[in-house]
Amino acid sequence: MPQKVRIALDAMGGDVGASVVIPGAARALARHPDIEFLLYGDSALIEAELAKHPAMKKASRVTHTDVTVSMHDKPSQALRRGRKKSSMWFAIDAVKEGKADVAVSAGNTGALMAMARFHLHTMPGIDRPAIAGVWPTMRGDSVVLDLGASIGGDHHHLVALAVMGGAMASVLFGKPRPTVGLLNIGTEEVKGGEEIRAASEQLRAMNLPELDYVGFVEGDGIGKGAADVIVTEGFSGNIALKAAEGTARQMSEFLRSAMASSWRSRIGYLFARNAFTALRHKLDPNKSNGGVLLGLKGVVVKSHGGTNAEGFAYAVDVGYEMVRCDLLTKINQMLNRDGSALAQAQTAQEAVS
Repeated sequence: MPQKVRIALDAMGGDVGASVVIPGAARALARHPDIEFLLYGDSALIEAELAKHPAMKKASRVTHTDVTVSMHDKPSQALRRGRKKSSMWFAIDAVKEGKADVAVSAGNTGALMAMARFHLHTMPGIDRPAIAGVWPTMRGDSVVLDLGASIGGDHHHLVALAVMGGAMASVLFGKPRPTVGLLNIGTEEVKGGEEIRAASEQLRAMNLPELDYVGFVEGDGIGKGAADVIVTEGFSGNIALKAAEGTARQMSEFLRSAMASSWRSRIGYLFARNAFTALRHKLDPNKSNGGVLLGLKGVVVKSHGGTNAEGFAYAVDVGYEMVRCDLLTKINQMLNRDGSALAQAQTAQEAVS
C-alpha cells in the first residue's frame, strides 16, 4: 500500500464548490494526515480557501481549470463541454493516469458517472457501474446499492451488484462472508418481478464462499440491518435513499418542535440532552455521505451536491478507506475467482432454467 493516499478533488463540484470542498477536505486531513490532495478548478477561488487552512495548503497541489460542469448539465452535454477541460474530468483523469488513488466530487451525478465510465471503463463482466453507500441501521451499518447510477437492470446486473457489494462490505466491515439480500416487495420466493426472482435463483445456485445470500429483504429491513448488503436497481435505490434522508430530517424537526412545545418539555430536554444529541447525530445524513462508484477500473466517490463541509469530509473519508482497504483488488478477486464469478452466474442460471 502507498505511504500516502493521493486524493483528487473536483473543487468546483457541488452547489457551492470550493467554499465547502476545501474546508471539508481540511477536516478529513486532520483525521488522516497521510493524505495528499490534487485540487482541480478555479485556482483563484481554491487559493483563497486554502489560505484559511495552512495544513491543507501544505498537503495540496492546485491545477487551474476554466470549465466547471453544471449541476444541471445532461451527461451528454457534460461529456461534450467538459471532456479534457473541466475540473471533474481532470480529477477522474488523475486516477486514470495513476497520479491519484481516488477521485471525489460533489458535482452532477449523471455527468460524473458518464465521465468516469467513459474514461476509466468498467471491470470485465460488469455492464454498468453502480453507486454504493454505507447506510446506518439498528445493527450497525449496511452497504446499499445501486443508489441511482442507472435505471433498471436484468438479473445479471443484480448478481453483479451483489458480488461488488459483498466485496465492499467485506473490506469495510472486516467480514469474510457478509450477508447479502435483494430488496423486494416481500420475503417470499414468489414475490417480485421475473428478473429479481431469477437473480435470487442464481445467487443461491452460485453459493459463493465470499458472500452469504439470505434471500429477499423488504423495505423496512434496510433500517433493521437485515443484511450486510442490500441490492436493488438504481430507480428504487435512489427513492429509498431520498425517502430515508427526508424521514431523518422530518424526525429531527418533530423532536425539535416537541421539545419546545411546553416548559415541561424544555425541562425534560435538559435531563435528556445527551441522548437527544446522540440521536441527532445518528439521524444526520451528512454522516453517511459518500457513495462509491463500483464496477470501474478506478475508485471514484460521489458526495451529495448540497452537503456541508463536515459531510464532504465524510465523503473524503470514504475514498480514503476504499484505498487503504484495497477495494479494487478485492472486487477483482471476487469477480475472477476460479475464472469468473459472473461466468459462474451464467452457468448457474442455465442449470436452474
